[in-house]
Amino acid sequence: MANESRPCPCDIGDKFDYGGLGQEVQVEHIKAYICKPPAGTDKAVIVIHDIFGWQLPNTRYIADMLTTNGYIAICPDFFVGQEAWKPSNDWASFDDWRKTRDAGKIDKEVDVVLKYLKDQCGAKKIGVIGFCWGGAAVQHLMLKNPHLKTGVSLYGVIRHFADKHSLLHPTFFIFGEKDDIIPLEQVMLLEQKLKQNCKVDYEVKIYPGQTHGFVHRKREDINPQDKPYIEEGRKDMISWLNKYL
Repeated sequence: MANESRPCPCDIGDKFDYGGLGQEVQVEHIKAYICKPPAGTDKAVIVIHDIFGWQLPNTRYIADMLTTNGYIAICPDFFVGQEAWKPSNDWASFDDWRKTRDAGKIDKEVDVVLKYLKDQCGAKKIGVIGFCWGGAAVQHLMLKNPHLKTGVSLYGVIRHFADKHSLLHPTFFIFGEKDDIIPLEQVMLLEQKLKQNCKVDYEVKIYPGQTHGFVHRKREDINPQDKPYIEEGRKDMISWLNKYL
């Protein structure tokens, strides 16, 4: 488990050297990164960042990957101007920092982004994906937002929504077997509770040997042993979106 001096292992991983194919836009009170496919589409995906914020190149890389698969992809600043976490920050202050950025209190921003996607981008079918902090936010949205069609939660922190399992929409949960912040016991309990309470399609998948953040925080050229699982996680994410959007 993560220890008290390092309560989150989210700094384990690589920062991509990547600029992005899209552009930054202002959506009412929120800044956002958006990328659109050359051929028009009415399908869009909201990408919810991890603790490192909406400008992390890794997250924009995934957004652009969605666009190459035919989706409008938008990554808003769900910290709404508050500073993202930096690896150089004192981890002893992490819990206090996180309390000011609640993954369960992004509904106002999501409504603004949904309106923008529908009115300005012509989107009719909208899904959501998220990483770590953003993965927890996906679970929150799948429990209550009627306007989203589906979600993919990538290593979302289970303990934030441990008692909520009545999902409204099909949801895919991606976890790493060796994730220090999300023990397998929590994943098994989540799956058990979903089986008991969930009335919509869902899947919980554990990727062998993988640590927290593997889908967007590991580079294949630096971690060749993980490449098959990184690619599998990304392919599974796209396949789920294709199925329900």
